[in-house]
Amino acid sequence: QPCWREYLTTRIEQNMVVNCTCPISECHAQPTTAFIYSIVSSEEIIAKYEKALLRRYVECCSNLTWCTNPQGCDQILLKDGLGYGAACSKCSWISCFNCNFPEAHYPASCSHMSHMTCAKCNHGFCWRCLKPWRPNHKDYYNCSAMVSKAAWQEKRFQDYNERCTFHHHAREFAISLRNSISSIREMPKIRNLTFVLDACKVLEQARKVLAYSCVYSYYNQDTESMDIVEQQTESLELLTNAL
Repeated sequence: QPCWREYLTTRIEQNMVVNCTCPISECHAQPTTAFIYSIVSSEEIIAKYEKALLRRYVECCSNLTWCTNPQGCDQILLKDGLGYGAACSKCSWISCFNCNFPEAHYPASCSHMSHMTCAKCNHGFCWRCLKPWRPNHKDYYNCSAMVSKAAWQEKRFQDYNERCTFHHHAREFAISLRNSISSIREMPKIRNLTFVLDACKVLEQARKVLAYSCVYSYYNQDTESMDIVEQQTESLELLTNAL
């Protein structure tokens, strides 16, 4: 039971409990809610587990969504029957449920918020990613208007540069954390913290890979291979953040 408690607690804290299975690799059974309640006694951990269940429920319901207030709001909204004038009952923020724009944008349509057309060559492109206006958005924006092309290049550089800088700072944090733990290990009567040091080293290496993958992605123009690279990078970033 202590092993199960530690395993489930770790999964809950990492927001990975909803799809977790038995720790034995050959067993794919998932622990039930009743089982988790019987094993985990911490009220704080149980509260996190219930929040994870709620998030999963909202994600699975096509007519439910979270309030999109960028300042933060945990209110659940019902999409059906809501018009442009409907606001969150908790924070009064008016959301758009038809696109990724964070707030209602009436009278502009959702298409207006992202679909732009070059005045020189009539090339349609997405304002968010600056790529051709297609459902899959897989091709790079290739407009002959120098002003628009310069704006795209500047935005693309800023996006990758910000991501790269973030991972470099996170890597420095991992190094600082490892140094702090190393000094703690030297104190008497402190249990062995080798596993934490190993985790910091892995974290440091992952941040380094993520930082330089931004440089690789910026200079790589092969859109087909970049789809795979971006997927792998996103997966690594999610796991690194969890670590």
